[in-house]
Amino acid sequence: AFAGAGALLYLDLRENRLRSVHARAFWGLGVLQWLDLSANQLETLSPGTFAPLRALRFLSLAGNRLTLLEPSILGALPLLRVLSLQDNSLSALEARLLNSLPALDVLRLRGNPWACSCALRPLCTWLRKHPRPASETETLLCVSPRRQTLSLLTAFPDAAFRHCAQPLAARDLAVVYALGPVSFLASLAICLALGTVLTACSARRRRRRITVRPLLRRQLDPEGPASQEGAGSPAAAATQA
Repeated sequence: AFAGAGALLYLDLRENRLRSVHARAFWGLGVLQWLDLSANQLETLSPGTFAPLRALRFLSLAGNRLTLLEPSILGALPLLRVLSLQDNSLSALEARLLNSLPALDVLRLRGNPWACSCALRPLCTWLRKHPRPASETETLLCVSPRRQTLSLLTAFPDAAFRHCAQPLAARDLAVVYALGPVSFLASLAICLALGTVLTACSARRRRRRITVRPLLRRQLDPEGPASQEGAGSPAAAATQA
């Protein structure tokens, strides 16, 4: 869309009734510092839309219809200082989105239906670390759940999220994924070893039974087959008579 505009620093696209932005619309704008997409009709954005804008310092998405802002949409914007998200339909922001913006200092959020649940923990933590004027923070209110309606986002300490499950770090996930196959292979090896031992024991018992039976017969009938043949001879019959 902006081929040949590689030196562009300032881009104002507000109030254009935009319903979508192509994932490659901003390719080539590597030095762009200011981008305004406010007052449009954007509901979703494609992953990687803003990833090429590594020099971006100001981004406004205010006054749209965004319900979700995934971290992959913004990507890593190391120089972004101002992010305007007010007057959308956002209920939470993911921790990875805020962590990918290390220089972020101003985050405008008013006019969104925030849900004060465990998903809001990253945002509340960020707000405590970046205090804003009271006139601004007083507009950040919960609309759900009902018992938290009209509660200030900045009023939630970290202890309020103590019941929430902590997300696994990347290192923990790597350990889990590594232990899964290892434990499966270990259990398979143990099963094979036990099966081999049981099979060997069973075969040994069968051999012992085969060996013991002739011995018992010899002990019970010491003379063996010779005595049986003698018993059936004419001389033995005459002796018995």
